[in-house]
Amino acid sequence: MSDPRAGQDRPGGAAAHAVELKNVFKSFGRTEIIRGASLAVKPGERVAIIGPNGAGKSTLFNLISGRFGASSGEILLHGRRVDGLKPYEINRLGLARSFQVSNLFNRLSVFENLRCALLWAMGYRYAFWRFLADAKDANERTEDLMKLLRLDKRRDVLAMNLTYAEQRALEIGMTIAGGAQVILLDEPTAGMSRSETTRFVQLIRDVTEGRTLLTVEHDMGVVFGLADRIAVLVYGEVIAFDTPEAVRADPRVQEAYLGSVLAEQAAGAH
Repeated sequence: MSDPRAGQDRPGGAAAHAVELKNVFKSFGRTEIIRGASLAVKPGERVAIIGPNGAGKSTLFNLISGRFGASSGEILLHGRRVDGLKPYEINRLGLARSFQVSNLFNRLSVFENLRCALLWAMGYRYAFWRFLADAKDANERTEDLMKLLRLDKRRDVLAMNLTYAEQRALEIGMTIAGGAQVILLDEPTAGMSRSETTRFVQLIRDVTEGRTLLTVEHDMGVVFGLADRIAVLVYGEVIAFDTPEAVRADPRVQEAYLGSVLAEQAAGAH
């Protein structure tokens, strides 16, 4: 029997979605967390996933990236089934993600962190006789990536000595360094000040240009300023998936989530 994950394209030659979930369920024991979630994200689209605490947003990310296995349903990356694959296998097919907590090499510099992330994607493998200073192509690409991240002036600073916002920028740089075309960012602006958030949203736009972005985010200012479409997850189900304007006006979303959140954030701004 052929592997159901072998096909890259849809029947009839139709273009595959970048990410697609088909009636996905996930249970932990008797507790059902994701309940028939379906979602289809276009290549190059920026999608924000929102919903109340406990809605299953991080679980959904873990399913897409292979950290968890789905109980049933299908998950496709560019038309290829990836449910059941290991995280590193999905990564090699072109998907990368960041986590809520920064995961850096704290005692390496900004330059060294980014170069580590680039080496494998550029075909470098471990060899004790090779000096990294001689890897001219990798070093040049690292310099370019630092400029894109606006971290070039922090080139030789250890990751542990960066500001929180700079650490998050570095982590996003390491996420995209391998050339993945689908990027998952889990609460990228959490813990930032309003001014840091504004700058960071523009950075996300710049570094994900031409890529597909899925992000979990609680800040509605970030969501409405960044996303092309918004998926609303409530109790493990996608109850709406549309443009920011349509989602904002959706009575179901207002009742289930958005109205109370916008009211809380407006109150917190005063």
